[in-house]
Amino acid sequence: MKKRTASSMMEKGFIVDLTFHNVPASLFTEFTEKIVKPYFKGNVNFAIQDLIQKALAEQEFVHSHITHFRNCKYT
Repeated sequence: MKKRTASSMMEKGFIVDLTFHNVPASLFTEFTEKIVKPYFKGNVNFAIQDLIQKALAEQEFVHSHITHFRNCKYT
């Protein structure tokens, strides 16, 4: 069987099932009540996807600014 890389799976829209372990029920309940119900009409799946996408976008933003700052500092 041919091995797949993460990027090749993403390009083809590969979908995975995600399981969380050792997450307190109170944390999940609070997330559902404060975030999922009012902003995502109760759709936990979409809320988690949106959270991940926003975290990745924020990480990219921070990384690009750090890189830019480092490049400016040494030139």
